[in-house]
Amino acid sequence: MSRFALAASTLLALCMGSSLALADDKPLIQEGKKTLFQRVLTTPGCTLSSSAGGAPGAAQPTFSRFYVYERAQAANAEWLKVGPDSFGKTVGWLPAACTTDWKMQLTLAFTNPANRDRLMFFKDRATLEGILDAPDPVSKVAPLRAKLKQGTLAPGVLAQEPEYFVDLHKQFYLLPVLSGEEVMTEEGFRTRLLNVASVSKADDKAQPAGAAATPDAGAAKAGQLKEFSAAVVFVIDSTISMDPYIERTREAIRKVYKQIENENLGNQVKFGLVAFRSNTKAVPGLEYVSKMYADPNKVTGSEDFLAKVADLKQAKVSSKSFDEDAYAGVMHSIDKVDWSQFGARYVVLITDASALDGDDKLSTTGMSADQVRLEAANPGVAIYTLHLKTPAGIKDHAKAESQYQNLSTYPGTNTSLYYPVNAGDVQAFGQKVDALASAITSQVKAAYMGEDAIGSALNAKQDVTPKDPAQQKMLDDAALIGHAMQLAYLGEKTNSQAPPVFQAWITDRDLIKQNIPTTDVRVLLTKSQLSDLSDVMKQILDAANEGLISPTEMFDRLRAVAATMGADPNQLKQNGNAKLAQMGVLGEYLEDLPYQSEVLNLDEETWKSWDGLAQEKFIRNLSTKLRHYQRYNADVDRWVALANDSDARDNVYPVPLEMMP
Repeated sequence: MSRFALAASTLLALCMGSSLALADDKPLIQEGKKTLFQRVLTTPGCTLSSSAGGAPGAAQPTFSRFYVYERAQAANAEWLKVGPDSFGKTVGWLPAACTTDWKMQLTLAFTNPANRDRLMFFKDRATLEGILDAPDPVSKVAPLRAKLKQGTLAPGVLAQEPEYFVDLHKQFYLLPVLSGEEVMTEEGFRTRLLNVASVSKADDKAQPAGAAATPDAGAAKAGQLKEFSAAVVFVIDSTISMDPYIERTREAIRKVYKQIENENLGNQVKFGLVAFRSNTKAVPGLEYVSKMYADPNKVTGSEDFLAKVADLKQAKVSSKSFDEDAYAGVMHSIDKVDWSQFGARYVVLITDASALDGDDKLSTTGMSADQVRLEAANPGVAIYTLHLKTPAGIKDHAKAESQYQNLSTYPGTNTSLYYPVNAGDVQAFGQKVDALASAITSQVKAAYMGEDAIGSALNAKQDVTPKDPAQQKMLDDAALIGHAMQLAYLGEKTNSQAPPVFQAWITDRDLIKQNIPTTDVRVLLTKSQLSDLSDVMKQILDAANEGLISPTEMFDRLRAVAATMGADPNQLKQNGNAKLAQMGVLGEYLEDLPYQSEVLNLDEETWKSWDGLAQEKFIRNLSTKLRHYQRYNADVDRWVALANDSDARDNVYPVPLEMMP
């Protein structure tokens, strides 16, 4: 299969059409729905006509998204009157035969393929199910991989994903989900079977999917990696008791800088530093919640860095609680550093305490570990955590470990970059910092020198001899993440593009390593849908808080909300234990999504069966998601127009499925 561009600028450019419909016209409603409009995507060769059955006019880019305003029969075929948005604008007629229905506004984003095989697109569902249901999936997958590696067609396989990573945040592409459902594999993993579409205009220079690289490809790759650089931003807890670790981090960076400058890699590796404490309103003497001491884009060398961080010292007063605002420090580095200047992007979090959760009144971010991890994924930042398990924090260790294991899981690799330092040993901590900084530097050096040593953790050339298995794991992880960063960098430099399949079946987990995801599902929500979701979630949250006192009152209130939204009160009374999804309080755009929703599936009986802790956890999850919706709304850079010249109100935001209620 050939590879084609799916960039929004090319893929979704719609020709200006002929006539405009009346402003109060609305698209047709999907069958069985009350609020969802009919939408279609164009296939190759689709042309716009001025009337149903009329002469072919302007050719439409493949994957143009149109709303359907009218259906008619002409010339023994069905025709669709279409427009680029849902606010009354129409541009002409399309033959229904050259479009495909897009009922769920879902798209897929590839995960980084550094720790898995490339995703295969299957011609039919049965072939894919046969692999997932097999006691030994390897026996079915291995022959297919062998044929693709040879550059020949594999039975039942239409294409595979690109070799290099395609970053949705930098190059928006559309891999629409036409239908999907969650299933359980033979090996016991919950996975999604997804029917997807993926096409665009032909590329004369494209090569077959799975084809071997040309002789010049290696040289080109090496040349591109010459520009590969890294930024490492240390995010350090600077509360009481942290001085020894602050000083040891400075020492580690001093040593690595010496190595960098000896090898003339000063332009390839940059360091930065952010310090964090806790809420200054609660304890003004803390001076700051988070503070940038050194921005890697502004640091000129070792002397400059060390001068910038010379004043960093631990706080003179204690925080209000043992946990600190670590997420504020991490988000400060994510939001304030221009990461686009670097190919490899690392945050190294150093702390002896757990993080303030998003629902804690002292938290300044209002975010959970899940949400901070998702935000770090936008610029492609890997978060390492060195957790100092000091004797003073023994009661806090379990909470902190759970948070930071989650926070430091690098997307797509299923690898957590969390490393505990037992007893908070300063020497052991120093060895880890030395090893990590040196490993990252060595990887950048290998890329700069043209050595392809990063493809496997086993082949990583490290300058630091590991002292124990835990340290070896850290070095292996660093090599894997380095490889992932290179794939992302090369994907951007080579304009790596999504594969050209029109309709195919995939699974969102690796066929062999079924614990590793191959894609992330994104729900494309409009401003009004996101606003509606926020409003409804707020009402559910308010009702849930009442439910802590009286479970019956909670569902009485939700039934009242449902009634005001047009649901039949008599029907609600008859179905006294209806799930929230059945009550009509949540929009139809949430229906049929391929995931298990705790909110949608909640009923009065289930709520009453939970103990107080389970109810409080439910409320906390709702609260943090609600705050994240507010962040999405304000994130102007990532709102996408799916059609040229469409009303801005139909722009969409790619919300990760796991952030849905």
